[in-house]
Amino acid sequence: MIAIDTNIVVRLLTEDDQKQFQKSLALFENNDIFIPDTVILETEWVLRYAYDFDAETIREGLKKLFGLPNVQLDNPVLIAQALVWHSEGLDFADALHLAKSQRLSHLYTFDKQFIKKSNNLSYCSVTSP
Repeated sequence: MIAIDTNIVVRLLTEDDQKQFQKSLALFENNDIFIPDTVILETEWVLRYAYDFDAETIREGLKKLFGLPNVQLDNPVLIAQALVWHSEGLDFADALHLAKSQRLSHLYTFDKQFIKKSNNLSYCSVTSP
């Protein structure tokens, strides 16, 4: 099994550089792949800000990627939960933070939108200090 960095995922999903796309594709075709949570978080950010992909396109691309039989995630249940909350309007990073904090009582933030949009999504209450 090998781990991959964000730029490998981005090349695979965007095909914006044919040489790098082919190398990325070969990695996925010939290896068992581990994608760290940090790579997932960074990939979503890069696709949204650098490529101007909309949220649905990003989610669908990530779900297809994560559904490949040779792809493993650190915690697929938490990533799936973050994708659901993202589809319900939560920023992806915030959704991932909340998913990873579910077993705790509180997640403190100054982000008013995060507090508002996460109301009653989880046992973990998102609140201001």
